[in-house]
Amino acid sequence: MGSGSSTARRIALAALVALTMVAFAANSVLTRMALAPELIDAMRFASLRIASGAVTLWAILVLRDGLTRPPPGSRAMTLALTAYLIGFSFAYERLDAGVGALILFGVAQVTMIGWGLSAGERLAPRGWLGLALAIAGMVLILAPGAAAAPDPIGVGLMLIAGLGWGAYSLLGRRAGAPIPATAWNFLLCAPAILIADFALADSAPMRMEGVALALTSGVVATGLGYVVWYMVLPQLTATRAATAQLSVPAIAALGGALLIGEPITLLMLAAAALTLGGIGLVIAGKR
Repeated sequence: MGSGSSTARRIALAALVALTMVAFAANSVLTRMALAPELIDAMRFASLRIASGAVTLWAILVLRDGLTRPPPGSRAMTLALTAYLIGFSFAYERLDAGVGALILFGVAQVTMIGWGLSAGERLAPRGWLGLALAIAGMVLILAPGAAAAPDPIGVGLMLIAGLGWGAYSLLGRRAGAPIPATAWNFLLCAPAILIADFALADSAPMRMEGVALALTSGVVATGLGYVVWYMVLPQLTATRAATAQLSVPAIAALGGALLIGEPITLLMLAAAALTLGGIGLVIAGKR
């Protein structure tokens, strides 16, 4: 009886982790689905995503815990989150879903690994090999002269998004309870996004399909996705949590291919193998 219930719990945990990774990858696919055919402009997509995500997180937070105070370091986290959201949305006007997710994930992870090393973390030899492979993979896909290299402006914007997400993740380690911290950061980020919306939004009209995709990204893939992730995170080791996220670029690439018809190139496959495999070695090689 005990063995059966333990197996059922492990299956349920694996299913929730998989569901969360799909939600994270869905942000890339939904953004690309909305922006590639110009159903909505990038800035308004970001505004609707942050607003609907904030409403979802706050509704869950108030029902569960009541009102809370802002976490420490909110200003820095808000700035990092704003950089991520704006860079992410504008980058996907120019990048395919899988390529964008790979750049975002690779840059964020390398940023966090680099910060850890500067703070005194140590790597085993295979960890250093993994870091070198991850960097080589990023260079391969970002090299301007590479065949079928992605749009350089899109790459630059996604680099900003990756640095923002990496910084946000690092700062979030000291923010306390994750759901209240995320709800507050989304709320504090909203004014900056709305100001940027006023300054940068396109004058082209929004189509209802674009609005629906932005709201789906905000409510489901962001708001509910974060809540489920923070529910399962205490049940995972740090290594397993980090390893699970290696699947996000691959899921995004598959979603982009199936739902939007985006190509999966040999360059992308090689870069993904180097980057994600290298990061996996780093995770396994931490001391």
